[in-house]
Amino acid sequence: MKELSIVEAEMHKQEDGSYIGKTVFQVESHKAGYEITFYSKKGHDWDYSLHYAGESGMEEQFIAVDARLEEDDEWFDALLNAALGTLPEE
Repeated sequence: MKELSIVEAEMHKQEDGSYIGKTVFQVESHKAGYEITFYSKKGHDWDYSLHYAGESGMEEQFIAVDARLEEDDEWFDALLNAALGTLPEE
């Protein structure tokens, strides 16, 4: 994905079987970086929260990224899969 680049990612499975993770990423032409955190009780039906990864950026760009994550499964899945890819083999 040309306009989206992943900086770092991690995912952990908790003792109760739930998953928690994050992916830090950049969007082409945006000054600020973003961090999306993921949570799931069973590994499906993911909840997420979007934050700035460091310094705050332009609110319009943040809102646009959040809307894109809601609408574009390809973006969401790329970020989630980056985090899931860091899970150790069971």
